[in-house]
Amino acid sequence: MNHIFLKGMTYGWGEKRGAYQTDEAVDSMRKLAETGSEWIALSFWTWQDTIHSTSIYFDYGYTPTDQDIAFAVKQGKQLGLKVCLKPVVNSRDGIWRARIGFPEDAVSYWAAWFESYTNFIKHYAELASELECEMLCIGCEMIMTESRTQQWRALISQVRELYTGPIIYNANHGKEDGIEWLDAVDLIGTSAYYPVATAPGESYENMLAAWNKQKPHLKALSERFNKPVVFMEIGCRSALGCATMPWDFEHTDLPFSESEQANFYRSALEAFWDEPWFAGYFWWDWRTKLYSREEAAQNVGFDIYGKAAEQILRSYYKHPAIR
Repeated sequence: MNHIFLKGMTYGWGEKRGAYQTDEAVDSMRKLAETGSEWIALSFWTWQDTIHSTSIYFDYGYTPTDQDIAFAVKQGKQLGLKVCLKPVVNSRDGIWRARIGFPEDAVSYWAAWFESYTNFIKHYAELASELECEMLCIGCEMIMTESRTQQWRALISQVRELYTGPIIYNANHGKEDGIEWLDAVDLIGTSAYYPVATAPGESYENMLAAWNKQKPHLKALSERFNKPVVFMEIGCRSALGCATMPWDFEHTDLPFSESEQANFYRSALEAFWDEPWFAGYFWWDWRTKLYSREEAAQNVGFDIYGKAAEQILRSYYKHPAIR
């Protein structure tokens, strides 16, 4: 099994055209590198109109351009960071991308969607190759599509003609076991937003115990396909109760809790760091425009800049002897 270990962070999610090239973004990525992170998942999206649309298109007013991406990749490499390019499709109707799909027997719709999605991914496969990105993520939480084994295999085959580096797919927590084609990728990714708390203010010890309960099925997944598992997304906001629902980004009224986020980070790092079948983390997330350190104590987002979780991450990422 591949012994690569990814000390990663997601960077630039949700940013619009031009945002990667600002002075603020350059400063933000430098501060990201100072955490000891060695990788970034450069993640951005474009659109389809509804979850039942068959056409994916580039929005020239929204999505970062190839020039934006090239700038960010170059900046990352200058800082010593490796890059996983992570293009994502979202639905303009506001429904989660996991619901993109069609009835099983709607063969022509599936064919049209996969043709459009394959062309979308192939564009970024070519760009990843040209920019010498060290990894490519070919999909994120596309749950309704994952049963289309033959079409995913065909997509991966076409991508490999254009990009020779390692390929990862980003499944969603609890849904990893239903994907039959993970033998075709190099690493198995998942969005590890497991609810490891049962009440607000949960202790580190209880979170660690909850993480340990997730190990058997993740280890079995790795062994089934003989591929390492990566937490392609993992994180928790610094707000009270968020470890009960780590995926949450909507309840911005919850009170600030530095300790809840810190306990989530510490427990997830401790639980998986030394597992031989586990290959690392891409934490969610690090924005291109940071708040000031003085404002960190009011920020209830996923960001860890200036918070206790940043120091915990540094203690792991900056000391390779721990691994």
